Amino acid sequence: MSNKTYDTLKLTAQIILPGIGTCFVIASIWGVPYAEQIVGTITALDTLLGTMLGVSSMKYKKELEDEQG
Repeated sequence: MSNKTYDTLKLTAQIILPGIGTCFVIASIWGVPYAEQIVGTITALDTLLGTMLGVSSMKYKKELEDEQG
């Protein structure tokens, strides 16, 4: 995964998806249809993305350690 892709996905996982999820939590308070399902879906996607980024980060750190000896 390139640095640009990693940075974009990290921004999405840490800022964008939680922000959108918060908007839909507010929407559910106001009775917007399917808000609970949308928030659940966003949370699941964010968890998956966070896991993928964590694995990628661990692999990158291991590669650096291997290169440094």
